[in-house]
Amino acid sequence: MKTSTKRALSGLAMTGAAALVLAGCAAAPAPEETEVPEVDYLACAVSDEGSWNDKSFNQSVYEGLEKANAELGVQISDAESASPDDFAPNLQAMIDASCDVTIAVGFNLVAAVNEAAAANPEANFVTVDGWSEGNANLKPINYAMNQSSYLAGYLAAAHSTTKVVGTYGGMQIPAVTDFMTGFYYGAMAWGADNGTDVTVVGWDPATEKGDFIGDFTPNSGTSKSIAAGQLAADADVIFPVGGDQFGAVSEAITEAGVAAVMIGVDKDISVTSPEYSQWMLTSVEKRMTNAVFDIIKDIAIDGNAFNGDTYLGTLENGGTALSPITNFSGDQAAIEAKLQELTDGIIAGDINPLG
Repeated sequence: MKTSTKRALSGLAMTGAAALVLAGCAAAPAPEETEVPEVDYLACAVSDEGSWNDKSFNQSVYEGLEKANAELGVQISDAESASPDDFAPNLQAMIDASCDVTIAVGFNLVAAVNEAAAANPEANFVTVDGWSEGNANLKPINYAMNQSSYLAGYLAAAHSTTKVVGTYGGMQIPAVTDFMTGFYYGAMAWGADNGTDVTVVGWDPATEKGDFIGDFTPNSGTSKSIAAGQLAADADVIFPVGGDQFGAVSEAITEAGVAAVMIGVDKDISVTSPEYSQWMLTSVEKRMTNAVFDIIKDIAIDGNAFNGDTYLGTLENGGTALSPITNFSGDQAAIEAKLQELTDGIIAGDINPLG
């Protein structure tokens, strides 16, 4: 188990921002650094398996903590989990540290965080991609990922030359299949709109059968094998929903010698992992950084009482969205206009991204 406390990040944040602004303009005056007063509030997080640098949901949550520290002045602490055996001890470490709120990252921590919440009613917890089993001190963060994934599926079918697109997941759990189902129906919608047959390999919502790695190990041999199989089935757009699988997919594309692209998940992969940008069509963002920051601000700064009401990230509140489109084969202005139309329809309730 690893725990740490991060403080005084505001100066570093300002330095980084200044470097970006001043790139290529050395004569510009440096902006004034503003020190954020420290707030008597300790926000903590426990990761799912993997590191805080997983370029996926763990990292997104951790960046929310860092943002809260830098912009709000709250204190932060964390514990990384190398395996499921670390979940309960890491949560207990945060309880022992008297954290004002502890964020448990990922579906796999649901049982452990519910147990911790039930045993410690005076402590407050947040579960990302989880739910509360009757614990008023546990706030779920969920996302309607089917909404943005529907847009991604529509885009994928529009881009595809073969009109075969693929998706696969880390594990067959709702937090994963929600992406895949939205993607499926979005691709089918493009086919219906254009009078063209579209095939989605790797997931069928009707039968709930599809391709899954079995875990979230980054770029595993199993992941690469699944990607290769979908490419062999003529898929030229692949949507892997399992954390960092982009090395596995790009290797499979390169070895197959085909013109194919992929769609990222959780973060804008073209930005976080530019080495994959040549294969990226877009990414389906789960903006956990925003949710973590907003929840902490609501309590620590705005003075509102903690509650167990679910935070749901949607297209409407900006909790999820598509990243900028790149490497698109058609009229990008036209597809962007269509995706905005679909977004408006989903928000209005006129389009059901779940079929």
